Amino acid sequence: MQLFAPSRFALAAALLLAAPATAQKVSEEQAAATAAAALEVAPVFDGHNDAPGQLRSRENNQINDFDFTDTMDEHDHVGGDDGAMHTDLVRLKMGKVGAQFWSVYVPHNANEAAAVQQTIEQIDVTKRLIARNPDAMRYALTADEVETAMRDGKIASLLGMEGGYSIGSNLGVLRQFHAMGARYMTLTHNSNIPWADSATDAPKHDGLTDFGKDVVREMNRLGMLVDLSHVSEATMMDALDVATAPVIFSHSGARSVTAHPRNVPDSVLKRLPANGGVVMVVALPRFINEKVRQWDARRAGVIAQARVEHLGNLEAAATAVAAWVAANPEPKSVIGDVADHIDHIREVAGVEHIGIGGDYDGMPIGPEGMEDVSGYPALFTELARRGYSQAELEMIASRNILRVMRAAEAYAAQVASEPPIETLINPPAKPE
Repeated sequence: MQLFAPSRFALAAALLLAAPATAQKVSEEQAAATAAAALEVAPVFDGHNDAPGQLRSRENNQINDFDFTDTMDEHDHVGGDDGAMHTDLVRLKMGKVGAQFWSVYVPHNANEAAAVQQTIEQIDVTKRLIARNPDAMRYALTADEVETAMRDGKIASLLGMEGGYSIGSNLGVLRQFHAMGARYMTLTHNSNIPWADSATDAPKHDGLTDFGKDVVREMNRLGMLVDLSHVSEATMMDALDVATAPVIFSHSGARSVTAHPRNVPDSVLKRLPANGGVVMVVALPRFINEKVRQWDARRAGVIAQARVEHLGNLEAAATAVAAWVAANPEPKSVIGDVADHIDHIREVAGVEHIGIGGDYDGMPIGPEGMEDVSGYPALFTELARRGYSQAELEMIASRNILRVMRAAEAYAAQVASEPPIETLINPPAKPE
């Protein structure tokens, strides 16, 4: 069942783009010109950037003296990641990024009350970062506000929550995070939560629990995007069964191209046209390159073996792992890997269901040529070289996700008179 009326632009584009994008290759010069023209009128709207997490790990959220203009020399101050960040205002401009979902991620915590507090702290530091840079950034809550900011030459800045444990299994907390500005929530991160299964944990709920389904319903009622990156296939399917607005995958690839469980299987891609959602394609190498994924799995085995062989001697274990890595260097991921995932999603779901979600500052480094946020023009040039039209590139860059936001906002307006859902995950026993 079609859950929303497609825009006139989407209908026209579907007719214009009926021919395969890869039917004809173009020259490098033509490709660069097509990509530049597309990104000029439809800048990149990136679905996922972990710079706020870097502010927590590097700066302990103390940013009054933090300069976001150029972070190439930004090193560890408090603890956490070292080396240059992937993101700053200079490189966002180079990358033609016009809108960004900033991830207010906190590590998985079974103590959900602590996760709630930490998420509030992440929202605070992200809002302060935006406010400190008014010449370059503008806080946005709606699709219209995003488009206005981009027209004004600002980076429209939105908040996305990564991990459903951040709501403390409470719909009231979910509503308050929406009121604070969160415009999507990834239902899980790498571990199961009390109401949903993760892609990278042993199944516990076979998808969403009844409470989890009500989380999706309440997010739809609020106009908050349901993000299915990180969740299990069963959770994806349950969410699509319940959803009354388009879903997103804020930073995922195609599982048929790279068999990582974090990626989206074809069974789900085939359902996207009916739902209207988008897969915002990730740049993290082990998600987009099968050789890198296999190497990463072998390294995990080496680490486990070294810990057993050198029990109680962490230095010796680290030396053994370093020796293995030196003898078995990590394969390289390239821009073409990202494009391969886009090709596959276009083939299975259609170009109307593709976006961009790099995951920068949430990984060690991006593919060669896309090491940081400045690399997006190179990706769009590669797509144009493969035959993607300017109209298709505009859709992938930002028009698709803007359509999804508008559909979610329209559904929320339609049901605005409905009361909030009051389901409790563990309702108290009634007295006898």
